[in-house]
Amino acid sequence: MSKLICFASRFRLRFANVSAIAVLLLLGLALTGCGSDDKASSKTKSGGNAASAAPKTVGYVVVEQTSVPDITELAGRASPYRQSEVRPQVSGVIRRRLFTEGALVRSGQPLYEIDPSLYRAAADVAEANLKNAQANAEAARVKAARYKPLVKAKAVSQQEYTDVLAASRQAAAQVAQYKAQLQTTQINLKFTTVPAPISGRIGRSLFTQGALVTASQADPLARINQLDPIFVDIQQPAAALLSLRRLLAQDGIVPASAAVRLKLQDGSDYGEVGKVEFSEVLVDQSTDTVTVRARFANPDSVLLPGMFVRARFAQSIDKSVILVPQPAVARDPKGAATVFVVGAEGKAESRNIAADRTLGANWIVTDGLKPGDKVIVQGTAKLRPGQAIKAVSADTPQEVAAPDEPSPASAADASKRG
Repeated sequence: MSKLICFASRFRLRFANVSAIAVLLLLGLALTGCGSDDKASSKTKSGGNAASAAPKTVGYVVVEQTSVPDITELAGRASPYRQSEVRPQVSGVIRRRLFTEGALVRSGQPLYEIDPSLYRAAADVAEANLKNAQANAEAARVKAARYKPLVKAKAVSQQEYTDVLAASRQAAAQVAQYKAQLQTTQINLKFTTVPAPISGRIGRSLFTQGALVTASQADPLARINQLDPIFVDIQQPAAALLSLRRLLAQDGIVPASAAVRLKLQDGSDYGEVGKVEFSEVLVDQSTDTVTVRARFANPDSVLLPGMFVRARFAQSIDKSVILVPQPAVARDPKGAATVFVVGAEGKAESRNIAADRTLGANWIVTDGLKPGDKVIVQGTAKLRPGQAIKAVSADTPQEVAAPDEPSPASAADASKRG
């Protein structure tokens, strides 16, 4: 029993020693781990400071001075190139309509036929009167010819010869008068067929067969519009015209060509390009606008008279502007535009610019930059004025490093964990 108690006492002592040794080992490992963490964190912080101190890589473009048209978009309406009203020139009843409504007609093509009976009869009467006058004139001429030698022979008096000669001349004048009457009746007879005054597309007929028409009536029989080519009347504010004239008086601003493009009511673009014909010299007092007329080809009759369109054209060209890609331009809360440029000593420099309008993917800069400036277009996020940068051309390809291959030992460990 005493031996058993002694063995147990020794076992507890040894177990206590082993526990103490184990605790000391764990504390040493913990302290070692903390030291390694502190070293790693200090290395990480020092590495981060080194990374932040390194120049930031940015991409730039070199800007150059260029010419940019001043595009204006205004409202306009289409109007026919030519327009004519078909009107009767004689009175009568319409016997026939000789055209199809909405069809294309040629100049001189018969459109209506008015009852010609009265006019044909009047022409016959005039012709008969002319023949009678011609017969009388011939008799008077022969009589005057016979009296001429008799008056020389004193066979007839001079007064009788004068009377005969005057009667012959009156007969000749009467012939001319009846010829004119016959010609008038023939013209009226011809007007019983109403022709097309111009070539174009005719509208609906406002009078039907059997209707009575007069030469002095207010309403036309029909209307013809020539649609190819066609005009577009553009309304330009008078104030904008004054601004344009002031711009043209400045250096670097020149007039643009008069090419015009249209946008239709459905938002699509009209395929043909028009040309400005002229500008009105008077301002419309009711709208305070000036009418600018442009001419367009219209082979398929897409544009119709009265159609509303939007016209885009350049009235001037500015030869002293600079184009900057839109991603490079930033705006402050007040709307002022700024860009970063590559400054001296390889540092970012902020510039205030004047950029009021765009052209495609670029801002049009009229002030704040000069030709040859390197505008930063890539890497502008979190970029600060005065920050050290490494500037490369924006079209330089970026090198992407391949991922590191795992070592055999780490691959084996990964397979064991899997």
